[in-house]
Amino acid sequence: MAVRAAEAGCHLLLDKPVATTPALAAEVDAAASRAGVASVVFFTLRFSPTTADWIDAQAATGDWLLGRADWLSPVFGGADSPYAASPWRKERGALWDVGPHALSVLLPVLGDVVDVAAVAGPGDTVHLTLRHHGGSSSAVTVSHTVPPAAAGVTAEVRGPSGVATLPEREEPPVEAFGRAVDALLHARRTGLPHACDLRFARRVTEILAAAEAALGAVPDVGGASPTVR
Repeated sequence: MAVRAAEAGCHLLLDKPVATTPALAAEVDAAASRAGVASVVFFTLRFSPTTADWIDAQAATGDWLLGRADWLSPVFGGADSPYAASPWRKERGALWDVGPHALSVLLPVLGDVVDVAAVAGPGDTVHLTLRHHGGSSSAVTVSHTVPPAAAGVTAEVRGPSGVATLPEREEPPVEAFGRAVDALLHARRTGLPHACDLRFARRVTEILAAAEAALGAVPDVGGASPTVR
């Protein structure tokens, strides 16, 4: 649908992930480039002022050595969540649902990823170790199968400047989504690409696909052994 929209001359406001394979992400990116349309992908924390300002400030510091991001939710861990009815979340797990959020925080601060390692945890939990361009490294844990008491979202970076911890988002997602709409309008008017455009989203897909390949299996949200491809 995104390819068809771009070919029809529509500017694109998309959810993450834009695709779950690098080939499909590249297809959408190429279609938008050919058509000359603007694109914005809605990584929630990048459009909420509290968290977006924190990310920009840490990126400007530029001397971080280590990073960590944990996105742990009980969607399939016993919580009464509307997302539990989502077929694609059941199929693809937390790696593809909240993994993009973790990367949207770490990549602007620590730089692009040059190496990925991954191991499976219980349920659909996945642990990632990332080496970033420039030599920094980070660890990411994502899950939709932790019990409610174990749920939480945290991110931090460490370096000569000390420790910086991601603040909690202070507004509902719908307000952040409105800012994403404004960002698309600005990109359309100015011709300047937004930081969360299709090229960034395509890179997120490539990194997560590399993690999935390193994992060698798709975790089962029911808690059974991973299915090896």
